[in-house]
Amino acid sequence: AYDSGNMKITIVGGGFGGVKTALELAKNKHNHVTLISDKEDFQYFPALYGTATGYSHLQSWVPLGTIFANIPNVTVIIDTITKITPAQKTIVGSSGTTYEYDNIVLALGAVTTYFGIKGLDHFAYGIKSEDEIRRLKHHLYQQIAEEGALDKHYVIVGGGPTGVELASALGSYIKRLQKHHDVPGRKVHISLVEASPRLLARMNPKTSAKVKKRLEKLGIDVELGKKVESATAEGLMVSGKPLQSHTIIWTSGVANNPFFKNNAEHFEFAPNGKVIVNDYLRTKDGVYIIGDNAATPFSGLAQTALHDALFVAKNFKRHQARKSLKKYKAVMPPVVVPAGENWAVFEWKFIRLSGWPAGLLRRAADMIGYHDILPLGWALGVWRAQSEVEEDYFTPTPQKR
Repeated sequence: AYDSGNMKITIVGGGFGGVKTALELAKNKHNHVTLISDKEDFQYFPALYGTATGYSHLQSWVPLGTIFANIPNVTVIIDTITKITPAQKTIVGSSGTTYEYDNIVLALGAVTTYFGIKGLDHFAYGIKSEDEIRRLKHHLYQQIAEEGALDKHYVIVGGGPTGVELASALGSYIKRLQKHHDVPGRKVHISLVEASPRLLARMNPKTSAKVKKRLEKLGIDVELGKKVESATAEGLMVSGKPLQSHTIIWTSGVANNPFFKNNAEHFEFAPNGKVIVNDYLRTKDGVYIIGDNAATPFSGLAQTALHDALFVAKNFKRHQARKSLKKYKAVMPPVVVPAGENWAVFEWKFIRLSGWPAGLLRRAADMIGYHDILPLGWALGVWRAQSEVEEDYFTPTPQKR
């Protein structure tokens, strides 16, 4: 039973869904919110490719403690939740701590998967976390600044938004590193490898074709319908043929957080491994599942996680007001993907744009995205940081906060 005047809500996950849910619920001073995250920072995924190619880390990571510093009814705990027991309403962290809950929202996000491809987990780089970006930047620094040479071939695997964004920005970053470290110039050879027959599989085929043409104009080899079979220190095996590279960047492959399979007795799963929820984003045990973890039509997009957060928060509010709960309605979000400076593609329903107009929309979308999490003034500052070169742009790692 709920106490309509004094609700206690536990949220697990410090991404878009978890943070937005906490912010919305905290507007009611009678609510007591506990946010448990395995990371100290909120991570703005759409900006990671920019940080990986030399721009400010401020655009990608915001400390959770800072976001909630002036919100007294939100408590932030850093721990990794490993177990849930709905019958006892408890969860357990890797710290060994057991947390009791009255109401719980799980927004753990997705994790990288290599689909069991031999060697990828050891030899591929990534850009989906701060540690991965540090490792990639250190590798590029070693090659160019210390060894004075470029890789013969830079290979990006995955033709989704992250792969497209990174491919379009990597060449310029490497050329700037060359110039800064006085390394003789030669052509930067970048390939984008995708197993499906086109890029950006969620978008219209005409949009995919435009992006392919754009990347090729930037000098990127786009290899479609090519399957990565294994990786070694010397390169990849792609559809039976070797592809030599010491710089393999994996942007493909996400899977539901392993927490759910590790607690499978409490959940039902869709074929894609996501958790089946009812019309209120709840399981049979009354656990709310939102964002990337829920088997909803547009799960996997940041806008969907925000939509889910607002939906759950509003239903909590309706419950407190003793009103009937509303049923969940999936909403197709707009999608905008940059492919080089001042160029992007945009889709929403029947609207499709490309070029600089879509580039402007991407900038606007980022401002909205930051403001969904941060106060306006702060959001504007972070947004401006997207165009700022990192102080140690040409060195291995982003500046520590």
